[in-house]
Amino acid sequence: MLSKLNQVQRDAVTHLDGPLLVLAGAGSGKTRVITHKIAYLVQECGYEPRNIAAITFTNKAANEMRARVGDLLKNTNTKGLVVSTFHSLGMNILRAEAKLLGYKPQFSIFDSSDTWKIFSELSNSADKQEIRDMQTQISNWKSAFVSPEQAAQNAENDEVKVHARIYARYQETLRAYQAVDFDDLIHLPVVLFKQHPEALLRWQLRLRYLLVDEYQDTNDCQYQLIKLLADMRAALTVVGDDDQSIYAWRGASIENLHNLRNDYAKLRVIKLEQNYRSSQRILKVANHLINHNTKVFEKKLWSDHGIGDPIRIYAARDDEHEAESVVMKLMSHKFEHRTKYSDYAILYRSNHLSRAFEEHLRAQRVPYTVSGGTSFFDRAEIKDITAYLRLIANPDDDPAFIRAITTPKRGIGNTTLEKLGSYAGERHISLFEAAFDAHVQHEVQPRQYEELMLFCNFINRIQDRADKDPCAELLDELLRAINYETWLYDSHDPRQAESKWKNVEDFIGWLKRKAEADEKSLIAMVQTIALINMLEGKDQEQDAVSLSTLHAAKGLEFPHVFIIGAEEEILPFRDSDEKQIEEERRLMYVGITRAERSLQISYCNRRKRGKDWLACEPSRFLEEMPEDELVYAGGHADAVPTVTKDEGMDKLARLKAMLNKPVTE
Repeated sequence: MLSKLNQVQRDAVTHLDGPLLVLAGAGSGKTRVITHKIAYLVQECGYEPRNIAAITFTNKAANEMRARVGDLLKNTNTKGLVVSTFHSLGMNILRAEAKLLGYKPQFSIFDSSDTWKIFSELSNSADKQEIRDMQTQISNWKSAFVSPEQAAQNAENDEVKVHARIYARYQETLRAYQAVDFDDLIHLPVVLFKQHPEALLRWQLRLRYLLVDEYQDTNDCQYQLIKLLADMRAALTVVGDDDQSIYAWRGASIENLHNLRNDYAKLRVIKLEQNYRSSQRILKVANHLINHNTKVFEKKLWSDHGIGDPIRIYAARDDEHEAESVVMKLMSHKFEHRTKYSDYAILYRSNHLSRAFEEHLRAQRVPYTVSGGTSFFDRAEIKDITAYLRLIANPDDDPAFIRAITTPKRGIGNTTLEKLGSYAGERHISLFEAAFDAHVQHEVQPRQYEELMLFCNFINRIQDRADKDPCAELLDELLRAINYETWLYDSHDPRQAESKWKNVEDFIGWLKRKAEADEKSLIAMVQTIALINMLEGKDQEQDAVSLSTLHAAKGLEFPHVFIIGAEEEILPFRDSDEKQIEEERRLMYVGITRAERSLQISYCNRRKRGKDWLACEPSRFLEEMPEDELVYAGGHADAVPTVTKDEGMDKLARLKAMLNKPVTE
């Protein structure tokens, strides 16, 4: 089992004498170490799978890890093995211990669009930026264990005071709805373990060995959760890379990695420095750049993948020219080397930089995907319709109930819902069930009660037929009954409403066709609305150029990478202080180490802001790279011809040979 690992990876897998930090450089095989260690614990050390937990940050990483462990432990029963995200682990802990915190086990989990609605109503604001700032502020408070009362006491200005007041109301609203948000999935298990030692002991005995991936991305909450679970036994392996810590803006603390030495006197550090992804030249540039940061752990990536292509620094006249030249370079490289579109990535610091590239790619009919873009099924109008379907399939789905009963609005506001939520919470029943309780009639106003009953009886009527009547018929009836099209046109400007209604029609059309083809009822169709994954799966299979922010590209790799907008005020981001500059440098490092074989970094000499042209200054990070590994092109002062005459003739001959090749298809 260990034969496919290098010596350092083997040391990391077999080390069991106390806590271990695996300092894993980019592309150094950290997932291989974690999965092999799980297999080693089960096969060689006698651990029961149910006593092991491997924790990571994304579903994608957890799924990949689970599949790899399955391959390694093919003939072993791995029932109970926990390979999950932090949020998923937190959810399982809360489901099991809900009553200790006054929740019913089937509490609801609100996503960002559910909470957005609450914040919008509590703040009486429709300003997107204001609501986003509020969400971020309250999320950071929760992660740092700042209560609404403490937030109010520490408020330094009126805006923060308002946020603290809304934070208190927001928590009351969640509690009334018997709901938690994403931050609570980590925050509440820590509260639980501190208040109820017997619950902590139960989980310490259950999870006897912990493996944590991407430890540098943990926030204070996640850090405390791991520390409590690991306890004095410290049967713990954490994997991380301080050079790839790029999420301080969402509460991640690089200090968690550094503090391990203070937390665990017997901590052993093993460095994975052999890179299996990139050429030597790419790694030399990455190492050289990141050495400008202050370091706690020194490491130097190396590779035996050969020297590789020179790193190209391209100076474009302006942003249009940058987009045009990158797309043309990409297309000619693809034609010459017979590669796939999916071999290429265009990476940038901020989303707005992608617009010109999307236009040029579309003009050249080059397929592309935009990472972090809104999935079709995440659009508000699709989630509105899906809420009705979720509620028909499962009346206990409280977030679906709240979304459906308030969209379109039907005279039922926050006050009515809070009363209903409090009543349901006290009796540990769903909001839908509570609505039919005779006592609720006396809790809410007659007009609101009438609207409530109209809605609930309508859902019941559809539900009674959902297993028998044709799916298409019920879907049409649902849309007519809720009058969704009219509501869209009343609530949005005509163009926006038309676009949203078209999306709804596409969605309903898809459901009807699928139901007919698979001979499924409405209930069965709702249960397949893991259809969200259908779209994600389709994206992954596409042969398309990846457009992505540097943050979203972390963990990915591509044979050929273009990093664009390498300018002061963009990368590094404007007004960055010294600490933030180090994080921006790590972001550039992450971008560079996504590349396997070729890398081009470009910047503009000027950019258009509104109607004005502004002069741009190349990023300071370009000066921090080793001069002898870079080739300058475009409008740079040191630009040289990108190819010699002989290389040009050789290239031309290859292109001619390709063009003269007989077509076989």
